[in-house]
Amino acid sequence: MSPEQELLEKWRSLPENKREEVLDFVDYLHLKNSAKKPPLGARLRKIREKIVASGKHLLNEDEIEKELASRRGGLQSRGE
Repeated sequence: MSPEQELLEKWRSLPENKREEVLDFVDYLHLKNSAKKPPLGARLRKIREKIVASGKHLLNEDEIEKELASRRGGLQSRGE
C-alpha cells in the first residue's frame, strides 16, 4: 500500500471532527513549507472563521484579559 493510500484509509476511519484536525494540520504544514506565506492578518481571519463555524464562543476584550491573567498566575489590573 502506498503512503497516500495508507493516509487516506486512516483518514477515512476517523470521526469527522478528527478529520478536520488532520486537514488543519496539513494546512499548517503546507503554509510552513510554502515559500510565500499569507499575511498574518489573513491567517488570523481564517482561524477566526473556523472558530465561528465551529460554534465556539469568541472572547471579548475583558475575557481575553482574564484569560491572559490566569495564564500568567493571577489577575492584574490594566496598565500594570
